[in-house]
Amino acid sequence: MKALFKRVATAPGGRRTKWLVLAAWLILAVALGPLAGKLGDVEDTGPNAFLPRGAESAQVNTELKKFRDDALMPAVIVYTGTDEAAITAKATADRGAFTRLAASGEQVSPVVRSQDGDALMTVVPLDTKGEVTDAVKELRDIADSNAPPGVDIEVGGPAGSLVDQVAVFNSLDSTLMIATGLVVAALLLITYRSPVLWLFPLMSVGFAAVLTQVCTYLLAKHAQLPVDPQSAGILMVLVFGVGTDYALLLIARYREELHRHEDRHRAMTIALRRSGPAILASAGTIAVGLACLSLADINSSRSMGLVGAVGVICGFIAMITVLPALLVIAGRWVFWPFVPRFGTSARKATTVWSRIGSAVARRPRWSWMMSVAVTGVLALSAFGITMGLTQSEMFQDKPESVVAQERISAHYPSGASDPATIVTVSAEAPEVKAAAAAVAGVARVEDGDRTTDGELATLSVVLKDTPDSRAAKNTIDGVRNAVHRVPGADALVGGTTAQTLDTQRAADRDLRTVIPVVLLVVLLVLVWLLRAVVAPLLLLATVVLSYFAALGASNLVFEHLLGFAGVDWSIPLMGFVFLVALGIDYNIFLMHRVREESLRLGRSRGVLEGLTSTGGVITSAGVVLAATFAVFAGLPLVTMAQMGVIVGIGVLLDTFLVRTVLVPALALDLGRWFWWPGRLFRAPDPAPGETGTSQGAGLTPEHV
Repeated sequence: MKALFKRVATAPGGRRTKWLVLAAWLILAVALGPLAGKLGDVEDTGPNAFLPRGAESAQVNTELKKFRDDALMPAVIVYTGTDEAAITAKATADRGAFTRLAASGEQVSPVVRSQDGDALMTVVPLDTKGEVTDAVKELRDIADSNAPPGVDIEVGGPAGSLVDQVAVFNSLDSTLMIATGLVVAALLLITYRSPVLWLFPLMSVGFAAVLTQVCTYLLAKHAQLPVDPQSAGILMVLVFGVGTDYALLLIARYREELHRHEDRHRAMTIALRRSGPAILASAGTIAVGLACLSLADINSSRSMGLVGAVGVICGFIAMITVLPALLVIAGRWVFWPFVPRFGTSARKATTVWSRIGSAVARRPRWSWMMSVAVTGVLALSAFGITMGLTQSEMFQDKPESVVAQERISAHYPSGASDPATIVTVSAEAPEVKAAAAAVAGVARVEDGDRTTDGELATLSVVLKDTPDSRAAKNTIDGVRNAVHRVPGADALVGGTTAQTLDTQRAADRDLRTVIPVVLLVVLLVLVWLLRAVVAPLLLLATVVLSYFAALGASNLVFEHLLGFAGVDWSIPLMGFVFLVALGIDYNIFLMHRVREESLRLGRSRGVLEGLTSTGGVITSAGVVLAATFAVFAGLPLVTMAQMGVIVGIGVLLDTFLVRTVLVPALALDLGRWFWWPGRLFRAPDPAPGETGTSQGAGLTPEHV
């Protein structure tokens, strides 16, 4: 691996090869750039994109394709108000206007009055092969035109809900890209205090973004890589975050070497050799950790993990190739006004990080115990989390479809707008219908369609309770138990409530399956990097503790600041994978440098030197990454906001507490045992005034 990095490190910073590297990237961007804009063409927006693979509700969606060439999606229009005559006149007039928007061969349902007489409802079946978004917009325009005073009209149902969610995701990419770019640019300006240098990481991230989108598009088109709108939106934020992290680490090491070497090409080569293994270990850990989500049942989790892994790999490739080439081509002046001069000191004799290291070194046991206590107290809040969000709680601002469902629930059986669907063998449909109707919580069961060959039939099950409520989920369990017992029916139960129930249970299974694999993968990477066992185990334990602290702290923010009703079922797993993979990132940066310095200076001095030399760059990287994910907090979708908050808080905890205090304190307190059973465990510390070149490990930095 060292020999590989020696060869790789020479190319981007070479006198001639730097131009070849830059030319190759420019050709790549120009030739493949058009493909980057096609990522939306391969995004899966189908009914099973966010469902568990193999779930009964997903099987129903697949079976429903057999019933019609043009699948239907109902839009539900609900009218409420106190003037009964005005409501009736408006609903009747609208029903006639809605006819032209209904799917071919389908009729708009009769206007149904609620039992309390205060609401009217009609259903328009839309053809999903057409432009559902345009159809719903027209329905809303018709409903809003000439609405009498005091009459409230909302368009909801599955079609309205889909359109409202698509509207969120359509603005997601552009909003995230603009916000993330501005945040990263501002933080890089603050970090470097240079009017020029901040542009180079952003340019390199731009190359990485193009490569990421192209690779994702090609893998989705030709290798069945699952891509959905949510994973595509997070992808660019992840590339910006990790790409900027790697840029900060490399530039910091390059700046150090410019103080030691007059030739900037030599400085870049050494910087790549020294920082390259840490960047590789970080990228490998994050990519493999995210790829572990391929073991998840929920399709959206698998998509986010695999797509994220592609982004991290592309970001890594860009940061160790095009960024070094750009920096070396530009020369030392890019650091202006703080240009690193050959022969001058790379940093001040005393910095905030050296003072923190000295304070930790004076009382290491007290330091790590207090750190554990602080994170432990925060983690206690994780035990009070309310899991699960209803459809009305998924948005920070209620869209029209959510308001429509609330009105329907207030005046009709709550499941009237979105009934469950049963697919069964036609011959057994009467028995299945009777079995379902006998279940407590079922308002009524209605006959549906049949396939053209007459083999299969559908039944529509209207539930008494709101489709995503706990009572409705219990009813679905009851319906499934009842219809599965009908001999020869092969009945399947689907619909929104069934999908919510299946997703909830799959999330629990995924937690038990994916988390142990992620922990094992991260442990193996750390063992390889540090050549020890105790240190990797402790580092892994600190990241897990940090995750629970972040989860607890986030719960306090959700409950008391943002007013969220609960935490989405996907957040614990997604937050764990992202935080363990990203959190271990900073431990890798720190401990790789600590090991290098310990081999040269001895264990105790090596810990302090590693902390001092990496403190500024890792803190900057942590703040940048936390800020990029914090952009999610302003998005209208609660799930995305929760993901941003938990990752942002977790990264800040790792940056300012775990990596700054807890890990160095453990290393200092345990001494040589921290490195058991590796070379640093066996080697004696150098005598005062000596370095590891004469005693101890016997290695110079050139060999590390």
